[in-house]
Amino acid sequence: MSYFSSLKNSIFTLVLLAIISQSCTTTNTTVKDDKFEVTDSLISNLLIDTVQSPNNRMDLNFSAKITANDDLQASIYPMVSGIVGAVNVKIGDKVNKGQLLATVSSAEMAGFDKEVISAEAELKIAERALKQTEELYNSGLSSAKELEEVRNDLVIKKAELQRAKTTLRLNGGNAKGNYNLISPIAGFIIEKNVNSYMQLRPDNEDALFKVADLSNVWAVINIYESEFAMLKEGDEVEVSVLSYPEKPYKGKIERIYNTIDNESRVINARVSISNKDLSLKPGMMATVKVAAKSDINLPSINPKAVIFDENKNYVLVLDPKEKIRVQEIEIGRKTSNRTYVSKGLNAGDKVVASKQVFLFESLK
Repeated sequence: MSYFSSLKNSIFTLVLLAIISQSCTTTNTTVKDDKFEVTDSLISNLLIDTVQSPNNRMDLNFSAKITANDDLQASIYPMVSGIVGAVNVKIGDKVNKGQLLATVSSAEMAGFDKEVISAEAELKIAERALKQTEELYNSGLSSAKELEEVRNDLVIKKAELQRAKTTLRLNGGNAKGNYNLISPIAGFIIEKNVNSYMQLRPDNEDALFKVADLSNVWAVINIYESEFAMLKEGDEVEVSVLSYPEKPYKGKIERIYNTIDNESRVINARVSISNKDLSLKPGMMATVKVAAKSDINLPSINPKAVIFDENKNYVLVLDPKEKIRVQEIEIGRKTSNRTYVSKGLNAGDKVVASKQVFLFESLK
């Protein structure tokens, strides 16, 4: 066998082996279908939301804080300077109208006492002068003009005594020269800024006590600008607090304030709530649900069902044929708990409201 014949046979053998190898590879390789499949079992474990029809009403949820009713509380300030003596109450104590809260030893009160004593002495002198003048007048030794002057002086002295006593009483004083801090209403001590031996100055700006009647309280609501137009005074609300999640409190929006907080960008409104059982305490955080009228005539869904991807909004719709399909939507308006859809959905449609991002990525 020649060299060329041997080379030719070797090339033929290599080609044959390559063909056999390719054939075996093609035969043993199977193409796998990796397409994601939505099963009935998967759908049964999803949270489904129904597209609500436009009924011109919406439920809005707001955060709020329970506060004392300003119209049913009293701030007690010191009217004089001095040294605080006994303080008889603590934060949270219930007090009656006229109850003594604390006493203050004050030089100013001694001055008020002195004015009362002086006015009483002046009045006695005027009374004796009138009696003497009347006797002289009856004897013809005094004129009618003199008698009238003495009578007028008595009237002035009576007025001076009344003024001195009123001043003493308004300043919480008594005959012993102490200044008494008295509760002007019945209620609870919600603020206390005084202790025994504390020195009070005339320029003190803080209330020593705040007493509030808590049988009626306020829930102060935080409203964002986007939702402000949906509320009005008189709207009925339902208030809930963490301490009593199963106990709703009914009320109405009494007032919507006209100023916006520059930092939080919220508007405040207040709700008056009956609190006869005293279960609501100032400082509690609350949620206020408002059934408000709306001018939005669009179907709505839970905002959690909306998927934002590449500057577009989508939802996953339950479809009898495709089981779940991706649907692009256009949003007309948003609130804190509802999204209003202007295009892409109709009332009654069912949309996925859980695990929707995972499903969207698998289906798109």
